[in-house]
Parts: sequence; C-alpha cells; structure tokens
Amino acid sequence: MKVLLIEDDVDTLDVTTYALRKHGYEISTATDGKTGLERWEREQPDLVVVDVNLPKANGFDVCRKIRETSLTPVIMLTGRTDEDHVLEGFSAGADDYVTKPFSHRQLAARIRAVLGRSAERIPAEPAAALTVADLKLDMQSHEVFRGGKAVRLTPLEFKILWILAANQGHVVTSQRIIEYAWGYDGGEPALLKTHVCHIRQKLGFGQPGSPNVESIPWVGYKLTAP
Repeated sequence: MKVLLIEDDVDTLDVTTYALRKHGYEISTATDGKTGLERWEREQPDLVVVDVNLPKANGFDVCRKIRETSLTPVIMLTGRTDEDHVLEGFSAGADDYVTKPFSHRQLAARIRAVLGRSAERIPAEPAAALTVADLKLDMQSHEVFRGGKAVRLTPLEFKILWILAANQGHVVTSQRIIEYAWGYDGGEPALLKTHVCHIRQKLGFGQPGSPNVESIPWVGYKLTAP
C-alpha cells in the first residue's frame, strides 16, 4: 500500500516516514500543499496523510481538491483539538483526524482502519466520470445522464449515487454513505432512505433492464446493473 505523507515539519516527516515504512507501507512525501497535490495526481497513492498547516495550500484545501475527482482516503494531522477545527476537516472530506503529538503505532492503526473501510468505496483508478449500464455520472459538472438524457439531481443525491456507482455490485454501508455525503456532522439512516427513494424515482430505477439501488436490510445499499 502506498501512502502519501504531506508534512512541512522535516523532523516529523522523517520520523513518521521511517516508522510507517517499518509497518510495511510504501511512502511518498511532500513538504507543501502544492507539491503534495502534484504528487497525488501523478502517483495516485492508496491513502493521503496531510498536515493542516502547510505552505502554498493548507490541508483543508488539499483535501477539498482531492475530493473534487477522487475518493482517495485522507487522514488529517493537526495540533488543534477544538471541535470547529475538527469538523472543518471532516467537512472538507477527510476520513479521519489525528491530533499531535501522536504515536506512530496509533497513526498506523488509523491508516489500517481507514483503508479497511475505504476498500468498499475506492475504485481501482480514481475517475472523473463513472458509467453503469446506461447511467453516466460526471464528477466535474455533477451531471447525471440516463440513456443519454440529463437527469437533475441535488448535490446530496449526486454524492450518494456517486459512492454507490464507484462500488457497483458491492454493498456500501449506510454509515459510510452518510459520512461521505453529509460529513460527520449530519445525516441519518432515515434521511438517507428518503434520498435513495428520490434517486430511484428520478432515474426510473427498478424497471426491467434498468440499474437499481438495492436496499440491504440493516447494512446499507448496493447499485446493481442489469
């Protein structure tokens, strides 16, 4: 597994790189947000660990940029513990938050946990567009097409459909969908169920020869193709 570590403190960068390599990870590094994004685009790592306070582009900006086109897991590092700061990270699309100082065993455990959860939602290659049967999703424009015809979805409905399309044929837990679509500070299973119903209705799912969003009781949802 390849981890991109973006940290401007050289001592922290060197020690963390050494420790994570001992845990079996291939490590790529950058010391500013701009370079980190360039390496992410070029190397497509399995996970990104990014410090919040970075020169050229801070950790929040790095995370938001990654989320524009990809579901690559992101763990943010920070020396602050106030709730608003943490929630800003999750709102930017972070999968987890680790506060400094931290043990390298703790960080390695967090990486394993995030990679385990993200296995259900990360496509092999991050994509700007996804196609399932006659359904096409464009991440750049947030447009959805069914049989070549545009279908208007709300931004929240698009995010729900995107994570399901990225994992076509596999169950995505309700909690994972909520975390991705709403962030950690919003959403609940009943509300998710309502939005899934709206998606089915708008796209005409469930008819013969049509994709469908299947409900898996007590677990989550799965997008299937005919």
